[in-house]
Amino acid sequence: MSEAPKILIVAQNASSVFGGEAFLPLKYFQLMRQRGLPVKLIAHSRNRANLTETLAPWLEDIYFIEDSRWHRFAWNLGKMLPGRISSAFSGALLNFINERFQKRLVRSLIRAGDVDIIHQPIPVSPLTPSSLYGLGVPVVIGPMNGGMTYPEGYEYLQGRSTRRFIRLARGMARALNNLIPGKRKATTLLVANKRTRDALEFLNHPNVIDLVENGVDFSIWHGAEPVDQKPRTQPFRLVFLGRLVDWKAVDVTLEAIKISRSHGTSVTLDIIGDGDEREALERLAQAQDLTDAVRFYGFLPQSTCAERLKACDALILNSVYECGGAVVLEAMSLGLPVIASNWGGPADYLDSECGILVEPVPKKGFSDRLATAITQLADNPELRQRMGAAGSRKVREQFDWERKVDRILDIYADAIARHPTRQHTPDHTDGPERE
Repeated sequence: MSEAPKILIVAQNASSVFGGEAFLPLKYFQLMRQRGLPVKLIAHSRNRANLTETLAPWLEDIYFIEDSRWHRFAWNLGKMLPGRISSAFSGALLNFINERFQKRLVRSLIRAGDVDIIHQPIPVSPLTPSSLYGLGVPVVIGPMNGGMTYPEGYEYLQGRSTRRFIRLARGMARALNNLIPGKRKATTLLVANKRTRDALEFLNHPNVIDLVENGVDFSIWHGAEPVDQKPRTQPFRLVFLGRLVDWKAVDVTLEAIKISRSHGTSVTLDIIGDGDEREALERLAQAQDLTDAVRFYGFLPQSTCAERLKACDALILNSVYECGGAVVLEAMSLGLPVIASNWGGPADYLDSECGILVEPVPKKGFSDRLATAITQLADNPELRQRMGAAGSRKVREQFDWERKVDRILDIYADAIARHPTRQHTPDHTDGPERE
């Protein structure tokens, strides 16, 4: 096409405060608008306050799906189910309902000539069906990131009923993606890694492209490569940044801090984030006599997080179920070495040049292995500086959000070239009526 295509980003959530995958559609929209590209965004009304503040210059191109009785029904139904089953079930059902309302708005924008291509970046789960098909324009879905399992010995974090539910849900994926064939009919599917590509093999899709899920916005996560001049009398300062949920294994992190200190290593831990596990972790820190070494800061805005990380010596993320791990890249961009589990997303980002990957298996001894890594960095400022500089270079070369947008624009152009001449395909199977 001789001029920039008109892009529509469709997402259930787009937010700088929800964290996780909700940040992805926001960044695509924001960076493309900063380049002057014609891009619009559809999200749920729960995102309105944050997007009104974050994307204030472009509100005329942001559309919100309001809550309906169907949304409330799905939410209330999910609350009756236990733990993660509730989250997974209600999330999938809410996404399906939301897409039905989104699809009507999408059609009206297409009829008005405002859309040449649709991008659905979330949900990142490869098995979640998509209802965005039959619209007469190319659809790009992803990057998806999933296919995760727990390391051996940590399955208990899911619980027996949750494990059964997940096996059932994965077994139903083929049928659901046949019944709701948005991914089968999409012009292009994007995957973050081989693990996710393998999870999508059953689709037998002809155009699956690798594109890393996460990136780094250097307008926020920036800073000169640090020169470690800290007096040896000061403690080694670790930081954790993320949701406080059980699979992040922050309890193991605390145990590793306790072991390191018992061996004479002067180390502290800043915990930035909030979640269901916070109260239990605060009690655990107190029980382990770590109240003088561990500080809980709760949720902080991204810009404040960046400043906090700059004051620290290394990031620790020994999660055992991390598909992505954007915080690893963000810490690397600031010149911090990283200690992480050799499992999932962090293992895709880190190498021995810029951090220490610690085996989570066997479970027994995991905290001891983490403590060894902590001591190794604490005792060797030259190693910290070398790893920090290597990580900073790697992120700038491979994970810059601006480069990621360059790549996605090439993918859009390819998808438009692949797609037949646009023609509206009537489809009256949109489901529940808006209240």
